[in-house]
Amino acid sequence: MAGADARLTLDGTTLDLPVEHATVGNDGLQISTLLKDTGKVTIDPGFMNTASCESRITYIDGDNGILRYRGYPIEQLASQSTFLEVSHLLIHGELPSEDVLNALNNRVRRHMHLSDNMKQFLFAFPRDAQPMSVLSGAISALATFYPESTGHDDESLELATVLLLAKAATVIASMQRRAAGGDLIEPRDGHYVSEFLRIAFSPNSGDMDVDPDFRKALDLLLILHADHEQNCSTSTVRMVGSSHANIYASIAAGIGALSGPLHGGANEAALKMFDQIKESGDTVEQFVAKVKDKSEGARLMGFGHRVYKSYDPRGAVVKQVADSILSKNGGDNQTFEMAQRLEEIALSDEYFIERKLYPNVDFYTGLLYSAMGFPSPIFTPLFALGRMPGWIAHYREMLSDPRTKIGRPRQIYLGEVERDYIPMGQR
Repeated sequence: MAGADARLTLDGTTLDLPVEHATVGNDGLQISTLLKDTGKVTIDPGFMNTASCESRITYIDGDNGILRYRGYPIEQLASQSTFLEVSHLLIHGELPSEDVLNALNNRVRRHMHLSDNMKQFLFAFPRDAQPMSVLSGAISALATFYPESTGHDDESLELATVLLLAKAATVIASMQRRAAGGDLIEPRDGHYVSEFLRIAFSPNSGDMDVDPDFRKALDLLLILHADHEQNCSTSTVRMVGSSHANIYASIAAGIGALSGPLHGGANEAALKMFDQIKESGDTVEQFVAKVKDKSEGARLMGFGHRVYKSYDPRGAVVKQVADSILSKNGGDNQTFEMAQRLEEIALSDEYFIERKLYPNVDFYTGLLYSAMGFPSPIFTPLFALGRMPGWIAHYREMLSDPRTKIGRPRQIYLGEVERDYIPMGQR
């Protein structure tokens, strides 16, 4: 619904700016004719105030700590749902029936096997290759192994959806396994997340009883990362997809965006912060004092968020399961106790309250991944696995939106106006 509720007057020209009303959250001013009517463009570094699309997938209220997938609060989904169930919700808009979910589970599990050619492709990378680069290459390569799934029709997109969920899990688990020196093993019939953990950690025999608490915790972490509106990687997927690039190329580009430390590396940075505190011999209180004094090398990681100006609702969910997981073999209770104390101080100290520095989802996730046995280079690929259904959902929504245009931002040019070419001998 639109109405001419705003008006811009510039250099004698008056332009009506129709208001695009949201069902909840921020309304938007329609400025698509601004350049044509006024000869001017807006400038908004980082797109802090620019809506690039309309979407029905995820709603965030950062001031009040709200995150909803298709209208469902993240707290309800995290406590009652599974990752594949949430994947169906994000991609198709509704929670699946039991029969539909069973069919999705079965189809994804069947496609978790890697062909011999795909295995050879993965083995061509050095054993110590950067995992996100390997993942990006593997996802992009799926277009060559499954060309029948690169179209924009419903059947091709459904096949690509299943392949992305299935192959990404096996590729990441196999990267973990190969980095640890193990042989690649085949998937079996079983729970999606259980099979992921079995491929990643079982002995070469393939026999392993997956800890149900670890399975539940990883399922939860994947749900929490499944979508987060128009973040850097998701908007990259939409931007690349707007050229009608296939879904694999678009999501590979999103993986590239996620690989940047400002986007996908926060949980690893938080874990390094705890190690730094222990190595320094400081107490948590002494470290906090250094942070407030802006002492060199003292940086608070895992706090604050570009969107959330209160407690990250995902962080609150993660905290509930951290204690039980970190008490398992390999868990670091000392680090968890440090995390709890650091959070306690930050939530009661005016320095952090005034700056709205509340714990975010990354504050505890690195501790949990580490307790489950994952090395820090695999943390961001795990983030990518969780974000896969969100990327798929946004790509498919972008394709189906008749208002989608190929992305082409404007700029404010600050270079030389015009210069004559200087021959080489005169320079």
